[in-house]
Amino acid sequence: MNNKNPFGKGIDIAAQVVNGHCPLCFEESIFVSLYKTIFRCVTCGSDIEQKINGKISYMPHVLHKDQIRIKHFNE
Repeated sequence: MNNKNPFGKGIDIAAQVVNGHCPLCFEESIFVSLYKTIFRCVTCGSDIEQKINGKISYMPHVLHKDQIRIKHFNE
């Protein structure tokens, strides 16, 4: 056993923190990375996916098509 680290092998944690506009709560917020392109809004707690296509935009993150809900708003 290595006496330099009592917990065994070290782990590499690299969280990314970015600013942006949340598409779900519509607030300017801070996003914390959960995975390479998946972020969590610290304002509302929703998970969003970062899309890079000429500009960085955030879309609601869904794992299954059953999670998609379409809301109609009266104008």
